[in-house]
Amino acid sequence: MIGINKNILRAVLILSYIAITALVVFGISSLYSYLNTGADRSAILHTDIKKIDQYLPKITWAPLNNEGRPMNEQTLNAIENDYLDAWYVKHIAYKINKTIGIDDYYTDSSRENIFNIIEQNKTKNITVEGTTLKHHPTLEFFSEDGQLVVITDNDVVEYKRIYENENIILETTEKSTYKVILLLEDGFWRIRHIIKQKTEVYNADINPVLNNITSIKGINYYPQATPWNMFGDKFDPAIITKDFKLIKESGLNSIRIFVPYEAFGKANINIKKLKKLTQLLNLAETQQLKVVVTLFDFYGDYSVLDWTLNQRHAETIVSTLKNHNALLAWDIKNEPNLDFESRGQKHVIAWLDNMIDLVKSVDKKHPVTIGWSNAKSAKFLKNKLDFITFHYYEDLDDLEAIYKGLKQDIPNKPIAITEFGMSSYKGLWNPFGNSEKNQAEYHKQAQNIFSNNDISFMSWTLYDFIEIPKEVVGRLPWRKRAQEHFGFITQNGETKPAFKYISKE
Repeated sequence: MIGINKNILRAVLILSYIAITALVVFGISSLYSYLNTGADRSAILHTDIKKIDQYLPKITWAPLNNEGRPMNEQTLNAIENDYLDAWYVKHIAYKINKTIGIDDYYTDSSRENIFNIIEQNKTKNITVEGTTLKHHPTLEFFSEDGQLVVITDNDVVEYKRIYENENIILETTEKSTYKVILLLEDGFWRIRHIIKQKTEVYNADINPVLNNITSIKGINYYPQATPWNMFGDKFDPAIITKDFKLIKESGLNSIRIFVPYEAFGKANINIKKLKKLTQLLNLAETQQLKVVVTLFDFYGDYSVLDWTLNQRHAETIVSTLKNHNALLAWDIKNEPNLDFESRGQKHVIAWLDNMIDLVKSVDKKHPVTIGWSNAKSAKFLKNKLDFITFHYYEDLDDLEAIYKGLKQDIPNKPIAITEFGMSSYKGLWNPFGNSEKNQAEYHKQAQNIFSNNDISFMSWTLYDFIEIPKEVVGRLPWRKRAQEHFGFITQNGETKPAFKYISKE
């Protein structure tokens, strides 16, 4: 028995020694790994900047013709990254009135001016939300020792929103030219001097576009099985072709579709989904259907520091599709006025204003609109839009007067109703709802109004859907059931009485 106890004791001691040794080795290896992460600047900086995800203004370098040492692409990229990061941390600093990150991107002498501004703003309870949208730098000089560069940054487009006591006192977009000196310190380019040489109010050079948008007879489209997820793994060209053929044969000439911002990759567009979007337009062209592409679906931030990411997203999509024969128009965003209360009307309008300019700067041929949720909001940005669109789910008896009133207020722009419809759901969650017969009468009346007043229209929607994502109408069953039954075709694939009035020739 004593021998057995000694063996057990030896085994316990050996196992304990092995365990302690393993823990020591693990601790040393973890410390070694931590000490070797210094090469990743985003990890050592307390600002933890990841520029690719946070700040992407459009930057266009002039051809290299600098004095001094020849510049290589790798060094130029490093200068660009650190230079834009310096702008970004300054925007953050002025927004929160804290100096976090400034030391990492500015030398001692250049920090002083920024710190003074922050102190003055804190004293006066002023904050500044800003971003730069475009840079056009010219490399003027690169020192022989590779430690100093001089840049002239021309036509820098800056947006600023200044608050005093949390109230907006100034909102401006400027175009400025800066002279910048950067020094290489500790392996990173820091701003030594940045001097504004000139500035002026920025006005986008955007011309109005008027295509054939006065004879729209269309429908908002999702495949029945994949509403709000048309470009996912279940994307099926055969189903879409069948639906487009049906739409064309029913007397319609156009569709309206939606591009979800996050699902498409935000600033870094998902190439596979972009190809599916292009393929959808190809299928529409085959059936001689025109397409209104609605951008930024399921986006609702609007923060100024998000603008450059939004621009890169829109720029990629618009550049890809702008020459497509099936493209009819761009809808900047679906029902953005619903975000007025939660995000602030001025913030939303400023974002829309900026995005109109961006889309028009990339595509100068196709008209731009905004799909307002009601006619009341259609007055916003009316002078910048090429045509006015709103949605109508109210009493049809009031529609003609509302349309004529809007036409009187905006006489020189085409106006279209790009969503309207009635749910035919009548059941447990809404026993007093409308029947399929009521829905048919609704569409018959709507088509008479459209015909008598020459109103362009796009109805909601082709199918009754089987499943509505909770992100669309929430989890409440009475809302989901109603949303599922706006279609002209039932969940079983049968045409409803309203299908007879999907269009009026």
